[in-house]
Amino acid sequence: MKYGFVLPYGDARTAADFAFEAEQAGWDGFFVWEPVWGWEAWMLLTAAAMRTQRLKLGTMITPVSRMRPWELAGKTVTLDHLSNGRVILSVGLGAVDTGFAEFSEVTDRKTRAELLDEGLDILTGLWRGQPFNYEGKHYRIKETKFFAPPPPVQQP
Repeated sequence: MKYGFVLPYGDARTAADFAFEAEQAGWDGFFVWEPVWGWEAWMLLTAAAMRTQRLKLGTMITPVSRMRPWELAGKTVTLDHLSNGRVILSVGLGAVDTGFAEFSEVTDRKTRAELLDEGLDILTGLWRGQPFNYEGKHYRIKETKFFAPPPPVQQP
């Protein structure tokens, strides 16, 4: 059995300090909340990665339906390289009562599920580090011609 420590709320310094202490105490993972508005989860995890060597790092849940999948792909691959393959991406729809409506985010579960599915397709496509096209109901990506980062350290 493995154990993960959850930091429900805190700034980057707090995240780095708690992650360091969790690793010293023998915990296996360190997870943060990804709110609609507030401390940016991937920045907190970056701070934690800089202070730790072996802890797995991730969000409690990333509601892909409210993300730009290409930005999330970049954040996760960057952190995966920085941490030498310690990223865990936990995904889901997210709870609408955590601020979706207040920020004009999609609240319809079916639409959010479609966005999640398409987002996962885009993430895995971009993580390959190769030119990529995508045509979905909600997202369209013409062949990516840019300096893509290499694929993640670990394979999705």
